[in-house]
Amino acid sequence: MKLSTPQPTRHANPTTRASELAYLIFERPDIAKAEAFLMDFGLLPAKREENVSFLRGTGTAACCYVIRKSQTPRFAGFGVTVDTEAELNALAALPEANGPIVQSTYPGGGRMVRLTCPSGFEVHAVYGRTPVEPLPHRSPLQLNSADGITRINETQRLTVTAPEIIKLGHVVLEVPDYQRTAAWYTRHFGFIPTDIQVFQDGSPAVAFMRVDRGDMPVDHHTLVLAQGVVPKYSHSAFELIDPDAVAMGQRVLRERQWHHAWGMGRHLLGSQIFDYWSDPWGCHHEHYCDGDLFTADNPTGIHPVSRQAMSQWGPELPRSFTKPKLTIAFLRSVIHSLRTSPDLTFGKLRTLMKLFG
Repeated sequence: MKLSTPQPTRHANPTTRASELAYLIFERPDIAKAEAFLMDFGLLPAKREENVSFLRGTGTAACCYVIRKSQTPRFAGFGVTVDTEAELNALAALPEANGPIVQSTYPGGGRMVRLTCPSGFEVHAVYGRTPVEPLPHRSPLQLNSADGITRINETQRLTVTAPEIIKLGHVVLEVPDYQRTAAWYTRHFGFIPTDIQVFQDGSPAVAFMRVDRGDMPVDHHTLVLAQGVVPKYSHSAFELIDPDAVAMGQRVLRERQWHHAWGMGRHLLGSQIFDYWSDPWGCHHEHYCDGDLFTADNPTGIHPVSRQAMSQWGPELPRSFTKPKLTIAFLRSVIHSLRTSPDLTFGKLRTLMKLFG
């Protein structure tokens, strides 16, 4: 199967090559409530100010999650890191830049420029963040198998506690203006499409994109763009040490009465063992482990879009995971997107509704 439209594809000479996903930015009316879920989920406090909270994992990133105080809850955007000041200057010269380069006030510091992508999400490009000392986390469990014994006269006993999040892994966005948005991210940040799911006509439905670190292996995807009917956050994912950590996360979050969204299972594209939970405003957050890694030379895979392609094993993707709330505002946005988006058609809308509710 071939891709019938020009995006997403890797850009021959991108403005920059983003090195990693730095942090997510959410706006919430109740910061304490947001923190309560996230700390049960496994994130740790990094810094707290009057109207903003920063959380981290056990890795070297000073923060990976930002909560800004706001009356209206929403996903605002995310930050990515770049490796040189020249790249930061190049991004600051773009029409999409919202002002000059400034000193970041977020934990880890560095210099940053704020941009707005074609779908309206806030994107921070950060250079020179100072890493912090990693926090201790348990080692992966040694497993006995029929072909290899690693544990004799010892038992497996886990502490019942929130799982230790190692790092922020990826973010998934739905966008109606697909071609323009995908082209923006591949052109200006050098994202490489790892796998693309396509509609029957060959146009892209979902693209899993990774950062370009040359010969250095990187996660199967850091940014995922899905053809949608409105610009929307789908979910974000955080890496744990092993499958037992994912399962323990499920136990703890169930006991603390948070809302389970989907899992456990193993994805097909990316291969991660996953489990999804919803925060108090219905935004999905994923625990995962054992994901695929690729170098820059690995070619793009093309696959038909389907519900079956979401996982190799585990419970079927529930309709509630992807079904939107049918409000008047949402329906108006759908009509607007159908009129203005060059990518969203009635045919694609019917397919999306059939597959994902």
